[in-house]
Amino acid sequence: MTTKEFLKILEILEQNIPEDSPSNLLKKSFKRTPYTILMATLLSLRTKDENTARVCKVLFPIADTPQKMVALPLASLEEMVKPTGMYRKKAQTLQEVSQTLLEQFEGKVPQSKAELLSIKGIGEKTANIVLNNAFEIPTIAVDTHVHRLPNMWGFIDTQSEKETTKALCNKVPPPYWNRLNFTLVSFGQTICLPRHPKCEICPIRSHCPC
Repeated sequence: MTTKEFLKILEILEQNIPEDSPSNLLKKSFKRTPYTILMATLLSLRTKDENTARVCKVLFPIADTPQKMVALPLASLEEMVKPTGMYRKKAQTLQEVSQTLLEQFEGKVPQSKAELLSIKGIGEKTANIVLNNAFEIPTIAVDTHVHRLPNMWGFIDTQSEKETTKALCNKVPPPYWNRLNFTLVSFGQTICLPRHPKCEICPIRSHCPC
């Protein structure tokens, strides 16, 4: 698959993102600020977007700033984030990251990757998602769908998400980077499922090489 063909597929998928895709529901489940986007991203690790959306709807009306987050009793925070799994670790991470923002960044989410990665609890994937969604800085955030689909189509040939990030950055023009994650994740969650893909309703059926 050429870059031109890949970008054509991406444009078609962008025009056909299901309203009820889990990633879309998560995106619309809370008031988006750099801080809430960071917290939601930390909550979303290794859990379904539907569960993250449930927690965001409850948590952010109460704690949408680092000051409010660190003021919450840890036991109460753990109870609120429980649907996302690993709730004790995640509650601790939310408060520790929030405390670092207060102590080192005047309570604001930094806009550089290096500064984000300097915060304990924030990894490369989280940093890329925050830069992309909170600040519209061109980045490619790779998750299981962003890794799986371009490999399945033969656009790239990679074994790890780290390799996929590098390959996509090399082959996809930067103006498309911020659009790539949300589009492919929504498609992978709802239509091109890892098991039992819904090829009969696929908007790129005539373009798919599989």
